[in-house]
Amino acid sequence: MTEQIVEQRVAQARTVERLVNGQFVMDGAGVRINRVLTQTLQRRLDPFLMLDAFGSVKPGDYIAGFPSHPHRGFETVSYMIHGRMRHKDSAGHEGLITDGGVQWMSAGRGVIHSEMPEQQDGLMEGFQLWLNLAGKDKMGAPTYRDIPSEEIARFTTTAGATVRVIAGSSHGVAGAVRRAVTEPIYLDIELPAGASFEQPLPAGHNAFIYVFRGQVEVDGKSVPASRMAILANSPDADGVRVSAGQPSRLLLIAGRPLDEPIAQHGPFVMNTQAELVQAMDDFRAGRLGA
Repeated sequence: MTEQIVEQRVAQARTVERLVNGQFVMDGAGVRINRVLTQTLQRRLDPFLMLDAFGSVKPGDYIAGFPSHPHRGFETVSYMIHGRMRHKDSAGHEGLITDGGVQWMSAGRGVIHSEMPEQQDGLMEGFQLWLNLAGKDKMGAPTYRDIPSEEIARFTTTAGATVRVIAGSSHGVAGAVRRAVTEPIYLDIELPAGASFEQPLPAGHNAFIYVFRGQVEVDGKSVPASRMAILANSPDADGVRVSAGQPSRLLLIAGRPLDEPIAQHGPFVMNTQAELVQAMDDFRAGRLGA
């Protein structure tokens, strides 16, 4: 849906602290993915735990999918650019993510789910972001929401940027999801050649961009495709300014850090080692996701 906007300007833009290359790994039942935000960056980019990018026209890269597996203590945000993925979980939820759609799942105290492709060929492309939960919310009830493409707000600026607002808000347009504690901002920004985009950001938010088409500039620093740029946390900066000399597309993601301990073992993310041991015990005993 297309929204009316109130254009916002950035007085002092954030700079690029550093560029990050992703790591190609195999996950699920043998799916090839580009792990952009890895465990070593979790403290720096708190509250975000992981960002995976996947994209291939080769069925062998994705057809095996992600059979049943557990989660506890965080949220998963799956954004499908192209393709079809079926979700089923132990809480009785089932849904199909298609082109442009989002699935936002809070694992809370525990859920077992599967994510399986519903296509035999063609392009499958998208992202999965892991967003941490505050310690007080980690043992809450699991929740699940499918957001079809047509329910995601979209607007175009006078500078030529087309923006989809998945979470948070941008230029007066509210996203599909709001979170009170981590206050995430999740934007998909498309820039034609010569276009630019400005987004205000709270000074305390950790933020990054990931370019998946073309190449952009952030405060004079070039960011090519398949690179993540971590944005510096300057107390004087009030946002980010992105421009493109060629047609480009990127994600802009930001959130309020939790500043809590992170204890992770695979699909379990808690605050202490004891809580991790309990999560694994609950999984082995069949209590997780029951």
